Amino acid sequence: AASLDKVNDAMTRMLQEPFHRGQNLNNSMQSIEKDAFSVNQREIEAHQVNLQHLCRICGGSFKNDLYKRSHPVHGPVDDDMQALLRKKERKATSWPDLLNKVFKVDVRGDMDTIHPTNFCHNCWSVVQRKFSNVPCEVYFPRKGTMEWHPHSTSCDVCGTSSHGLKRKKQDPSPQGGKKLRIIAERARRIMYARSQKQVNSKNIMKKITNCKKIHLSTKMLTVDYPADFVKSISCQICEHILADPVETTCKHLFCRLCILKCLKVIGSYCPSCHYPCFPTDLVDPVRSFLNILNALAVRCPVKNCHEEITLGKCSRHLS
Repeated sequence: AASLDKVNDAMTRMLQEPFHRGQNLNNSMQSIEKDAFSVNQREIEAHQVNLQHLCRICGGSFKNDLYKRSHPVHGPVDDDMQALLRKKERKATSWPDLLNKVFKVDVRGDMDTIHPTNFCHNCWSVVQRKFSNVPCEVYFPRKGTMEWHPHSTSCDVCGTSSHGLKRKKQDPSPQGGKKLRIIAERARRIMYARSQKQVNSKNIMKKITNCKKIHLSTKMLTVDYPADFVKSISCQICEHILADPVETTCKHLFCRLCILKCLKVIGSYCPSCHYPCFPTDLVDPVRSFLNILNALAVRCPVKNCHEEITLGKCSRHLS
């Protein structure tokens, strides 16, 4: 009977062993999953902390600003901006509205785990200058707004939060002089390539406007004006004498037809300085400038007609 009890006990232990082994395995898996969740949660929290140091619009770090200034992307605008908007009789009163108008960035659907909740003072200055009639002093590049993504193993935010995104460090070189010569040569090539690109860009814009037959060339002026004056009364796209001129927020002058065509084809920015620009921002130049422009003496463009007329009466003369 005793031996039979021993056999039963052994059989019971054998049957229970897989259960205990499976239970231990489940406990181990749960522990691993808990640890992984804890690490992942810590990374996401660290990611959110890093986001608080970056600009929602351009991705720059607030640490680059001497005064560490930043502005919330949600909520009402500050007192300075509110006073400016009242002066300009603008209806927008919240930052989401202004940021969407100036940068075409909709922050209403932002998530705190993906998007920064503030923007830098440089972007604030871009907004401020857009709604005030002062010359543009802040350069904001086209395609300058950031695209934000959830945290990952190769997260740009967590790797570069102290300097802002897309900032590359230069490796120190032991070869001193040779390295400097290579850099200088490379810089010369880049400058040449940029100058060629600017020429090509201007030629492309001239092809877009295609206004050679409808706008007057500066060669039709009867007086040999100084080069700077001729430039001031010329369209900065087609380089003809300004026809139905308009002025941008950044104080550049264009023919109305030329700037509208370019904004439609190349995007909503000034062709001269890349400052954000939209058709609704275009205004007529001051009356004194228009009086000077209309008083310019030009030769009639009609073949075999050598009459000298003022620019303001040119259309009437041609009709």
